Amino acid sequence: MAPLSSALAQHLQQAAINFPRAAALLHAGESHTFARIFDTSAELADQIASRRGTIIESGDSLHLARYAYACSLLHRPFFPIDQNTSPPQSDPQTADVALIIATSGSEGKPRAVCLGNTQLDAAAAASNGRLPLHPGDLWLNCLPLYHIGGQSILWRCARAGATVLLHDGFSAEGVAADLASHPVTHISLVPAMLARLLDLGSQPPASLRIALIGGAALSRSLYDKAVAAGWPLYPSYGMSETAAQIATFDPTDGPWQEGLVGHPMPGHAIRIRDDGRLCIRGPQIMTGYADGSGLDAEGWLTTGDLGRIDAAGRLSILGRADDMLISGGCNIHPQEVESCLAAFPGVIDVAVTGQPDPVWGDLVVALVVGRVTPAQLLAHARQHLPSAALPRKILGIDQLPRNAAGKLERAALRRLAAEVSA
Repeated sequence: MAPLSSALAQHLQQAAINFPRAAALLHAGESHTFARIFDTSAELADQIASRRGTIIESGDSLHLARYAYACSLLHRPFFPIDQNTSPPQSDPQTADVALIIATSGSEGKPRAVCLGNTQLDAAAAASNGRLPLHPGDLWLNCLPLYHIGGQSILWRCARAGATVLLHDGFSAEGVAADLASHPVTHISLVPAMLARLLDLGSQPPASLRIALIGGAALSRSLYDKAVAAGWPLYPSYGMSETAAQIATFDPTDGPWQEGLVGHPMPGHAIRIRDDGRLCIRGPQIMTGYADGSGLDAEGWLTTGDLGRIDAAGRLSILGRADDMLISGGCNIHPQEVESCLAAFPGVIDVAVTGQPDPVWGDLVVALVVGRVTPAQLLAHARQHLPSAALPRKILGIDQLPRNAAGKLERAALRRLAAEVSA
């Protein structure tokens, strides 16, 4: 077998040598040591070696983790997909690719992101340095393994000789139970997951050092509530195209502000275009999309996110460029309105979208989960928002459309607003 330089399998193999009896994975009440996981991954690699092209698999978290290790042993691209997603019609195989990840599709049709061992290993090394991860640490992974957030935790833990406490998706009750019964040191959550845990009264264990928060905007009210309850929050920013975490706010950096995601990972350059879009270049950036697009000639990735860089070089994310509403001739970003409304007592979840209007251009519409009247919420908004940003419709609903990673599905949000209005 060829060398496994910088590969997931190399780190798993080294951990199996250094810590053979230590737990690599805890799943469904069973413990799998590093030695056992490496051996079973090698067996699986032998079984699938005759398959051609990219290895495309769906299944539960343990199934996808085993295939990630086995494909790395074979030097074959691995494309984990949601069990509810049809496999791609053509093989997206490209050179020097270790992992193919479909974007969340929260803004439209998903795209296949190609990442090599170089990008994935750089991301794991940077994360393990920024959020110190050591042998014997325990990372609770309740993110889907067909998204980059879940896959990246496999890399970080294999590289550090740490244990993954693997869940099959997010269940607030299940996560709360494991936090109460296991010495979890690290956890990755999107804000909606954090909110559910707080609603349950889940307490972070004394062992918890890092609660990495990403995937969506974190509101001031949720941040304050979680910190007051003892959660060690590290707001972050990343995407499939950057092999997950690319910037993280450290609580020792000073006061947190909405949108602040801290310094970029070492070796990365960031800049803001004239239109406000964030551009990133560095060792974690994807090789490209499966169709060959994605980066400019100088290796810059232009994201769909609006950003700001402060004098200390810290990055703030202001929202998605595609989400921008033009109401009464003014640019309004939904995240600004959502953050304001989320701070009102009784609001459990909130999202803002727009509807075409002959007078306003974009009519600002708020969809709200919680026991609060439109009049109360509008009075609160008037105290904190400019007139153009005030929601012209406030609609109560039972649940917002979010994907498995907890991100708002903006297209579904617009359809839902139209349906509820009708």
